[in-house]
Amino acid sequence: MCFRSLTLLACLLFSCYTFAQELHSEQNNPIFEGWYADPEGVVFGDTYWVYPTFSDDYDMQLHFDAFSSKDLVNWEKHERILDTTQIKWLRQALWAPSIIKKDSKYYLFFGANDIQRPGRNSYDPNNDINHYGGIGVAVADSPGGPFQDYLGKPLISDFYNDAQPIDQFAFKDTDGTYYFFYGGWSHCNLGRLHSDFTGFVPWEDGNLFKEITPEGYVEGPFMFLRNDIYYFMWSEGNWTDGSYKVAYSMSDKPTGPYKRIGTVLESQEGDIATGAGHHSVINKPGTDEWIMVYHRRPIPNMDRDHRVTCMDKMEFNADGTIKPVKMTFEGVGTH
Repeated sequence: MCFRSLTLLACLLFSCYTFAQELHSEQNNPIFEGWYADPEGVVFGDTYWVYPTFSDDYDMQLHFDAFSSKDLVNWEKHERILDTTQIKWLRQALWAPSIIKKDSKYYLFFGANDIQRPGRNSYDPNNDINHYGGIGVAVADSPGGPFQDYLGKPLISDFYNDAQPIDQFAFKDTDGTYYFFYGGWSHCNLGRLHSDFTGFVPWEDGNLFKEITPEGYVEGPFMFLRNDIYYFMWSEGNWTDGSYKVAYSMSDKPTGPYKRIGTVLESQEGDIATGAGHHSVINKPGTDEWIMVYHRRPIPNMDRDHRVTCMDKMEFNADGTIKPVKMTFEGVGTH
């Protein structure tokens, strides 16, 4: 083969390699491989972390994996940071983790057993697998675990205000108060955690929880603070189909009241994905750059549990309202 041909071949191979690298660098969604849903994104020190549900049938959702990254592109998998061997009262499933650091400990909250109550069609008096459960909490010395059951029982196992005890989110306010949002079945409750995270401080009326359900709320509550505005967000629609979406409200207090402003993430025209929802939000440290972390169902996809975790930019209007988030394959990258 002549030198000219070798040169041409080398250039061609380099071009193909460069194109492949560029294609890879532009395709950051999903952010890691595997079926994962309900992701909570958080920053600990100089590292981004994502804690998702292992997205499978209920009888297979018996552990949590976590993922960490320095640059939002390269993710390290931390396998089985928590599973049923650590949670003796867990029988059916665990999902929707939420994590917060307090002092030198990391507390991981989660829903377990898909607890039901008498009076609902989903309650089977002859099958006790989901008669007990609710929201649990595990603790570890590092964000990558391993986590151990903190209480040996659920933190919440009763149905206050008819809210199913699932989909929890812990939020630390500027005054040091730890607020606790949770609830399925279209009801959202708000409580205040004791300093040791073993229970809740009653409100002025003596109740442990107050209902703060905004219009359209179904599940998946989340809160963040920006420019002294509290943004309360949640998921609407049906998690099993394309109606799933994220809506939000704004308030000058973490306790609300919260009035629905509009939808910020939903299925869009095209062939990217459907069923976008159950999200969280990350703020890049030291910036006003914000990222929505969420799950979506790829196209084509015939399995309700085949969901992937993605990230896309979240931007604001001058009045503080949130611009609609556009689902992309590119994601956020390192920019």
